[in-house]
Amino acid sequence: MGCCASASFKEPISGFKTHRHQQGQNNHNHHPHSSNGTDAGAGAGAGAGPGGAPGFSEFSLADLKAATNNFSSEFIVSESGEKAPNVVYKGRLQSQNNRRWIAVKKFTKLAWPDPQQFADEARGVGKIRHKRLANLIGYCCDGDERLLVAEFMPNDTLAKHLFHWENQTIEWAMRLRVALSIAEALDYCSTEGRPLYHDLNAYRVLFDENGDPRLSCFGLMKNSRDGKSYSTNLAYTPPEYLRNGRVTPESVVFSFGTVLLDLLSGKHIPPSHALDMIRGKNILLLMDSHLEGNFSTEEATVVFELASRCLQYEPRERPNTKDLVATLAPLQNKPDVPSYMMLGIPKHEEAPPTPQHPLSAMGDACSRMDLTAIHQILVMTHYKDDEGTNELSFQEWTQQMRDMLEARKRGDLAFRDKDFKTAIDCYSQFIDVGTMVSPTVYARRSLCHLLCDQPDAALRDAMQAQCVYPDWSTAFYMQAVALAKLDMHKDAADMLNEAATLEEKKQRGGRGP
Repeated sequence: MGCCASASFKEPISGFKTHRHQQGQNNHNHHPHSSNGTDAGAGAGAGAGPGGAPGFSEFSLADLKAATNNFSSEFIVSESGEKAPNVVYKGRLQSQNNRRWIAVKKFTKLAWPDPQQFADEARGVGKIRHKRLANLIGYCCDGDERLLVAEFMPNDTLAKHLFHWENQTIEWAMRLRVALSIAEALDYCSTEGRPLYHDLNAYRVLFDENGDPRLSCFGLMKNSRDGKSYSTNLAYTPPEYLRNGRVTPESVVFSFGTVLLDLLSGKHIPPSHALDMIRGKNILLLMDSHLEGNFSTEEATVVFELASRCLQYEPRERPNTKDLVATLAPLQNKPDVPSYMMLGIPKHEEAPPTPQHPLSAMGDACSRMDLTAIHQILVMTHYKDDEGTNELSFQEWTQQMRDMLEARKRGDLAFRDKDFKTAIDCYSQFIDVGTMVSPTVYARRSLCHLLCDQPDAALRDAMQAQCVYPDWSTAFYMQAVALAKLDMHKDAADMLNEAATLEEKKQRGGRGP
């Protein structure tokens, strides 16, 4: 059931700027989550590197604290490893020229005691750049702090989409795409002299803003200088690692075989449990029932046989990374279907670009499309921006007026308590009487409409707020968010800049309300 209430919309007054708009796809912000595992991560760093990937640089601890709200627990996207615990945070760089999202992996103080060793290792990984990797874009060594900074991947991990899905399972063609992408990433790393990947599993595979699979760069570094390379259950580790504790290129291929089992079965099956099915070539018993038979048996057989070769007990009997790519590349179908469509996620929605003027808290929240932050700001601001917009005579304080103000009060309580449907109803009662106009009520109802997935209605309310108070930056900010939700990003960016200009003018002593 939709949470909108009907609201009257009066025509804009003469001279008011109207904006063309059309109903676009209503996108929702997706935040990275890692259910139990390794890395959900990475945004961007300094200058651009090869292939459009951000360049590599050293970050200050102050930069990374600001980006992660002082490493707030609310910004944690994954934690792992008992012997070498480490935490991955999401964050957003705060410099005026660079406000990209990043993933920050924070190590314990003892993990890398020698800062030079850590820096050298990070720089080595930082030289790797590939479209199939969530690339490492920087590091930080400051006192006891050891941090890695990577591109941020906003659409969760393979584990989340494969094991913990809510709306739809990954279709077969997408599983084949994921398998090839990982193989290509491993082959590239191998040719670039970084063949060792630590603890390859479904939590290390991330999806970028377009839904394309990427392999986390964090697996190219161990969790500590002398620590273990595997933090997952030993049932999934290569047999030779259990014997000597060393990772080899062949060990990485074994781990790739376990990920192929995941893709085939939709479950995290230890290789030993799958051996009977592999030996008996009982492929249908292994296949994910959620695919409901929508897969090619011939293609599945090729993947099944490749997995069995990867999981050979003797390392020398396993294929190399070039074999992996050569086997999986011919299986690819639906090359013209975007990954986000196959994953069933919304098309990437870009927030409006950073405006040319410094941003206030409201401007920052709107540029990030952070509706929760906008709500908090509007609650805190209350009605101080309405001063001077209404001059009421004593005669106007009728019962109808008292009823109208009571409706607004009920709307404010519902707004504060995040009951946005009730708030829309109450604010509509206030607006429809028409005795008193309030830009704040329009701004609040605009946000309610955004939170109820009605960007058209939100835009109308933000425009009406501008009618009442033509120089009010909040009215422009709310239009920017609504326009972005309607996929009108150029108009949204223009509105954001106009709002920032108005704010700056007011701070310099320009005319207030």
